[in-house]
Amino acid sequence: MARLREIVIDAANPAALARFWAAALDGYAVRSYDARELARLAALGRTPATDPSVAVDGPGPTLFFQESATPKRERNRIHLDLRGASRPEEVRRLCALGARVRDERATFSVLLDPEGNEFCVQDAE
Repeated sequence: MARLREIVIDAANPAALARFWAAALDGYAVRSYDARELARLAALGRTPATDPSVAVDGPGPTLFFQESATPKRERNRIHLDLRGASRPEEVRRLCALGARVRDERATFSVLLDPEGNEFCVQDAE
């Protein structure tokens, strides 16, 4: 039986989008860079701010943000659903991080992350 290990998301700016999601999700953080990884990036003419593939680790699957030159044009085929203690408070917090509200529904809000990827914030249980 397979296990979900990673969720990979295309991004125009992987480092910035990774920072947004690390701040958005409880217990998640951008994977730290050791000296070896910094040297590897430098050899490619990159830095952590321009890394083409950034990992965000936490209690669930790792989120990977990978560089893509193709802009987002349509609705996501898959999206993340989040839940906080209070939907209105969580929506305000996420908007302060750079998200924006697309739609408000009876039991959930549809938001867009800084690159326009849809995700939902559900009512608390």
